Amino acid sequence: MGVLGKAAPDVALPASNGETVRLSDFKGKNIVLYFYPKDMTPGCTTQACDFRDQHESFADLNAVIIGVSTDPMSRHEKFINKYDLPFLLLADEEQKLSEAFGVWKLKKNFGKEYMGIERSTFILDEEGIVVKEWRKVSVKGHVEQALQFLKEKITA
Repeated sequence: MGVLGKAAPDVALPASNGETVRLSDFKGKNIVLYFYPKDMTPGCTTQACDFRDQHESFADLNAVIIGVSTDPMSRHEKFINKYDLPFLLLADEEQKLSEAFGVWKLKKNFGKEYMGIERSTFILDEEGIVVKEWRKVSVKGHVEQALQFLKEKITA
């Protein structure tokens, strides 16, 4: 299911700021929406810390970073506190937003099949339209790709 070029699904989810948020709450800002499999795992920690380290660069481009996984808020809070993450994490425990973006997939690991999030990132423009997507993201260098895309979009 493709979301590119369409308005982002407007699903309400609990956020790490204690509120329930929708992507439409951020109209007027670019959104870097990244879906990741699980808090506290090596790849997800590296990705979150890369976004943390570039947080101000994204803010300079009128962009907010929002991370989404199916972990409960209690786990998100530990993840945020341990790694000093300055952006929102959404708890998509019922996979509503993950399914809407087509990132809830059958995965295979060590011969086992299970449903989980396929690491993916989407950029939404100030109107909430999905203008870029990366699926099956490889963590190394990815945050820089997202930042570069926004820089080019802003200066275009």
